[in-house]
Amino acid sequence: MQTRSELIECELEALFEVGKVLNRSLNLPTALEGVLQKLHQYAQMQYGVVTLLRESGELMVNAAYAGGKLPPGGIKYQAGEGIIGSVMEEKNTIIIERAGQDPRFVGKLGLYELHLPFIGVPIYIDKQVIGVLAAQPSQFDEFLHERARFLEMVAQFIGQTVRLMWEIEKERQDLTDERDHLRRTVRSHFGFDNIIGHSTAMQKVFEMVRQVSKWGTTVLIRGESGTGKELIANAVHYNSPRHNGAFIKLNCAALPETLLESELFGHEKGAFSGAITQRKGRFERADGGTLFLDEIGEISSTFQAKLLRVLQEGEFERVGGTRTLKVDVRIITATNVNLEEAVEHGNFREDLYYRLNVMPIKLPPLNERSEDIPELASFLVDKIAKGQGRKLQLTDSAIRLLMRHNWPGNVRELENCLERAAIMSESGVIDRSTISLTGVEEKIPVTREYQGVDLNDENLDERERVIAALEQAGWVQAKAARLLNMTPRQIAYRIQTLDIKLRNI
Repeated sequence: MQTRSELIECELEALFEVGKVLNRSLNLPTALEGVLQKLHQYAQMQYGVVTLLRESGELMVNAAYAGGKLPPGGIKYQAGEGIIGSVMEEKNTIIIERAGQDPRFVGKLGLYELHLPFIGVPIYIDKQVIGVLAAQPSQFDEFLHERARFLEMVAQFIGQTVRLMWEIEKERQDLTDERDHLRRTVRSHFGFDNIIGHSTAMQKVFEMVRQVSKWGTTVLIRGESGTGKELIANAVHYNSPRHNGAFIKLNCAALPETLLESELFGHEKGAFSGAITQRKGRFERADGGTLFLDEIGEISSTFQAKLLRVLQEGEFERVGGTRTLKVDVRIITATNVNLEEAVEHGNFREDLYYRLNVMPIKLPPLNERSEDIPELASFLVDKIAKGQGRKLQLTDSAIRLLMRHNWPGNVRELENCLERAAIMSESGVIDRSTISLTGVEEKIPVTREYQGVDLNDENLDERERVIAALEQAGWVQAKAARLLNMTPRQIAYRIQTLDIKLRNI
């Protein structure tokens, strides 16, 4: 028979062990089972059980420790059912001197000694009962109330731990939901249906992207600046089996060679001045995903050799390091440099060229797919309107002028032009005159689809109708007047009153 001082010493040691268990595990069932085991070993409280409240209002056994016995799983208690359910319902500790003599005892777990005491205490979180801790003293003595008080202290520790783990789990679930939402958003944003281009040239590009996305093949995207090479790289990654992996980007022309090596391969602490910590490079960060190297034609011949080794072996060392690292990375590169000429002139390694040029995708310049301009322009105007927080309207005459420009800067130049036009349009209407103010001029013939505008179309306002007639007449006023059944004097008046800026032929 224990003395009070011996009981207190055992309980203090048990509390210390319980604290260690709760501090080292973030797995709730494992932590709870560990607590019950320590109660059995150090405090002579056997057959411990922790039940936690479910959304259905039932108490579910989350952990039990029965020594050599195997407790059954899936046990639940309703509020008021058994001693455990009664503790939940009454929100108070219940002490039974002999378990088998209390009519409320149901013994669902089939573990307890009927001639021994039984103690159940509530587990609180912010004054709300969220569960029950119950155990059976291994012997009958005069210290049942002290043992119950000890279990209440343990229940407080359990409540704090459960709250912390529930909060962590909620944050983890929130992050998982946010990650999944962002992945769905990104995949839909970079899906083929959201890349504008119905021209034959772009449809060929999309078909190549669909095919190459299925595999881990190295891709080389060719095209002039502003044609959307990065957008295609995104589409390849987010429509590939690697879409759950990282998509890491690097503009090779933006960094000098010394920084480029550190950015791609990482560096060890102390590798150079300013390297105060170890840093992972972009190859490591892209492991299991995709690495997009833009402007690949701008890297030096020295760095080309280092890059070739990684592409061939999938191995590299961090700057200042000796340990060889191996990664699984899909490579997508892009350039507007003529690599064939660079190889011929000795500016680009031939072996690296063949390593990169496994699956080339050539993006057409905007002036080779002018039929995409109306849809592209409308999309860009909507984007600009959201940024400016107002409505913008793009007229047909503006679109026809846009289609007659050769766009050396491609889509990027088109977007800049429309943004300037939006800034200069106080009314929010972007018409031919507004586009002309940005410096855009007619340089190429309009495509057949837009040569013949129906001048009798009721949806055309008067200004748009006069502009369309002038365009069809080659900006000869007398000829445009005949198309509109007007006299030269009448069309001259319309041009003046409608503020139409004539094109100089």
